[in-house]
Amino acid sequence: MKESYTLDTSAIMAYFLGEKGKDEISLILSKAKKQEITVYVSFMSYMEILYRTWKLSDEETGKKAYIMLRNLPVKEVTHDEDLLLRAAAIKATNSLSVADAWVAATAQKTGTTLVHKDPEMDILKGLKLKKL
Repeated sequence: MKESYTLDTSAIMAYFLGEKGKDEISLILSKAKKQEITVYVSFMSYMEILYRTWKLSDEETGKKAYIMLRNLPVKEVTHDEDLLLRAAAIKATNSLSVADAWVAATAQKTGTTLVHKDPEMDILKGLKLKKL
């Protein structure tokens, strides 16, 4: 079975900002570009990248980060009824933000390893987790 991952927003931010974990994300994205693995990103992470980078810097930088994410070799997982039900169940049974619930539901739905830096994600049961 082909290795596959879901990147949490925290992992993407680490990659963009050169933080701890950047090299691991670089390796994952390099393999994805060669189609050796599949990498997914939740639709919610696109909004988070835009607003977090905007908040850290300015609107133009936020939009550039958003475009950079759009150009990565990843597959966007958009919301549907199944994903909504999964995210609601995760949110109802864990102390996570709404955005984190959507990201976790994305990993659950795709059956992938969730790559993250977010300590909140450590509480999740039944998901494969890779902490940077």
